[in-house]
Amino acid sequence: MVREDVERVLEKIKAGLQRDGGDIELVEIKDTVVYVKLKGACGTCPMATLTLKNWVEANLKREIPEITSVQAA
Repeated sequence: MVREDVERVLEKIKAGLQRDGGDIELVEIKDTVVYVKLKGACGTCPMATLTLKNWVEANLKREIPEITSVQAA
């Protein structure tokens, strides 16, 4: 798994988050786990956990099958 691949997928996800006043930052990749930080409106949104799992993780896993999990950093 290459950092550039993860960043490419996150760029697509960013567009949706930014429409709602949020953003996402790649913190690190450890083995097959991606650590991200939700920012802006997403950082304080009560739905942030669902966004992380149901949207961010789902998209990353679909495009990069080696990823096993996405966690908040």
